[in-house]
Amino acid sequence: MYGPYNHGWMFDGGFGMLFGAFWMILMWGIPLLLIIALLKYLFARPRGEGGSEARPEQKNPLDILKETYARGEIGRDEYLQKRDDLLEK
Repeated sequence: MYGPYNHGWMFDGGFGMLFGAFWMILMWGIPLLLIIALLKYLFARPRGEGGSEARPEQKNPLDILKETYARGEIGRDEYLQKRDDLLEK
């Protein structure tokens, strides 16, 4: 009825073209989205709690005093006196 090359409703340019476009989107779109998600995962910077960027650890006064003493900015006597003052609080 349709001849050797006319295959009926599925390939006549109407529904068949929509069906083909749908499959093309699936075959190209999904792998492309997966590659983009993988790249974003691999190259994203780590974030801290609450979605904000990771902050350096906050130092307490005793740690700062130890670092100052280690750099040689204060002497042993001054270090011991300030350490005792901080530990009394």
